[in-house]
Amino acid sequence: MSRALAKLAVPAPRERSLADSAYEQVKASIFDFELLPGDRFSETDIAERLKMSRTPVRDALYRLEREGYLQVHLRVGWSVRPFDFDQFEDFYDLRQILEVASVTRLCDAEERADLDALKATWLVPAADRLTEPMKVAALDEGFHMALVEAAGNPEVARCHREVTERIRVVRRLDFTQAYRIDKTYDEHAQILRAVIRRRTDEAIRLLRSHIEASKAEVRKITLHRLYTARPTK
Repeated sequence: MSRALAKLAVPAPRERSLADSAYEQVKASIFDFELLPGDRFSETDIAERLKMSRTPVRDALYRLEREGYLQVHLRVGWSVRPFDFDQFEDFYDLRQILEVASVTRLCDAEERADLDALKATWLVPAADRLTEPMKVAALDEGFHMALVEAAGNPEVARCHREVTERIRVVRRLDFTQAYRIDKTYDEHAQILRAVIRRRTDEAIRLLRSHIEASKAEVRKITLHRLYTARPTK
């Protein structure tokens, strides 16, 4: 490739930055239920909404299509990909494998991990618990990622972060139900206490039960629940 063609093949830094921004904003709209499975839109719709040109928007949409969030339709634009519940179950199974291995390593480690931040968040009186669904969903992700990271294997942590992102949308939907918030606080506290006391078998049993309960909630997702979760304008 000539030097001139090589220059053309590499997007300018500003263009890459805009494409990254568009990517993050559209993905956030999916995770925040502003864009629901089946919703259709055009590149122009997104470009106008984000106040960008179509080129970085197109790059962002194709990136999201490669990652499985969107699908492109010949001459009729884009749509949010319908939920693939079989794939979600596979991700939950992988998540469980990674977290059980991490908690086992954490409980068996010679040096105790610093779990003070988790204790300050989850071992609190009922009156001090958060109730806003999106905030609790973010804390829930943080709890599980912190346990995996504390186990000390960066490659497992990286894989776990990727899995966490792929199930984020259905996991957040789980927290639109008030009783799931209370259950999450109770179950996280039990898991955390078992880890602190180095009760490996108990921690694994509680963790598996916790993840299986969340996985079971995914099977109950209905179109009505999705549209109820969409923010009102």
